[in-house]
Amino acid sequence: MTTPNIIQVQTINGNSNVANVTTSATAIVTNSVGSNKIFKINGIMVTNTSGSSNATLTLDFYRSSNAYLMASNVVITSGTTYTPVDKTLSLYLLEGDALRLTANVSSTLQAVATWEEIS
Repeated sequence: MTTPNIIQVQTINGNSNVANVTTSATAIVTNSVGSNKIFKINGIMVTNTSGSSNATLTLDFYRSSNAYLMASNVVITSGTTYTPVDKTLSLYLLEGDALRLTANVSSTLQAVATWEEIS
């Protein structure tokens, strides 16, 4: 596993992903083993699209087959958006790391993640 020197960067590519959050922990951002990149996470926003029901969100940092909780069972009220990660956090994913989301009900929460792939 090679971690790029982020002072002497050759390439920075912006990226994003969207997902419907389900009741199974699902990665919204994954830095694959062997990518030779480091990912700087800029933000994750989660919106409750329900017109009447609250939902809960869990966010974990997944590394070496272990899930480390970053947010646990956070209630997102109907029609609102929650931002568990923004640029002020300076969160980096090394090779093999992932950020995963889980909801208490499927098809209520939608997420958007943005990051920079640095190599």
